[in-house]
Amino acid sequence: MIDIPAILAQLQQHYDAAVSALREDVIAFGKNGTVPPQRKREDGSYAYPQITMRYAGIGAPRDRSRAFGRLEMPGTYTTTITRPDLFAAYLTEQLQLIAAEYEIDVSVERSRQEIPFPYVLDGEAGAAMVGIAPQDIAQHFPSTDLALIGDELADGIEFDEDQDMPLSLFDALRTDYSLARLKHYTGTEVSDFQDFILFTNYHRYVDEFVNWGAKQIGENGYVALTGAAGLDIRENTPHAQDQLNDTAWRKHQMPAYHLIREDGRGITLVNIGVGPSNAKTICDHLAVLRPHAWMMIGHCGGLRSTQKIGDFVLAHAYLRDD
Repeated sequence: MIDIPAILAQLQQHYDAAVSALREDVIAFGKNGTVPPQRKREDGSYAYPQITMRYAGIGAPRDRSRAFGRLEMPGTYTTTITRPDLFAAYLTEQLQLIAAEYEIDVSVERSRQEIPFPYVLDGEAGAAMVGIAPQDIAQHFPSTDLALIGDELADGIEFDEDQDMPLSLFDALRTDYSLARLKHYTGTEVSDFQDFILFTNYHRYVDEFVNWGAKQIGENGYVALTGAAGLDIRENTPHAQDQLNDTAWRKHQMPAYHLIREDGRGITLVNIGVGPSNAKTICDHLAVLRPHAWMMIGHCGGLRSTQKIGDFVLAHAYLRDD
């Protein structure tokens, strides 16, 4: 059997070391123009950790209907990992499922995929970069290249047979890109997102969710209600709607609100506004968090005289008036 806690610890150690090295060198460059030695770009000093799994073909899934935690064929599987702390529960579950049914060997090492410098520019590092053009930083440090970030695996595009097989639909670059976008769009920390997600495009549902959610704190494992524009409620609170900040919409494109459980099995509500572009964008980015379920709530016109207010209607098509 593999030692899963040790694997997670190695991933965290490699990740923390890379982030620390990149942040320290970026700060030094911002403060006094110190250029890092080229060897750091060559030896993986700024690289994400990589997990590699080797499967010789011994073992088979007991439940073939399961769409995750399974290996389709013998070979070497690999993926890069970001934020091991954020994804610890997910990684643990996947490794436990695979290790229980297959004979595998797992190793952790530095990858060749580097962490873009914008993802470490917080606090002191961000302050040190004030007045320095991003293109100047990119001359010496790994930068965000959208050409390297895509959904080829999730879209089912075949991979090169000479390469290792993918162990995950989203590598570290794609994941970090989405984590940054989620914080930007919703105005909340990615660590606050819960496993069950609701979408809406009506602010009145936000009011109802916040009022209801604040009264759940202390019950059924709920410990907090957080949201865009600094909403943070830690105890059972009536009329929590009064604490909503009217500036959330002006600051954030799709404000989010999170009824948090410590095990992550709480509820997140995202006000996606109007239009399919927002809906697609937020789903593309939320996918990297592997939520358990998501659902859109709203209202629409009914066509049947048998329908009444309060009925649950699952719409599968619509007709234009013209």
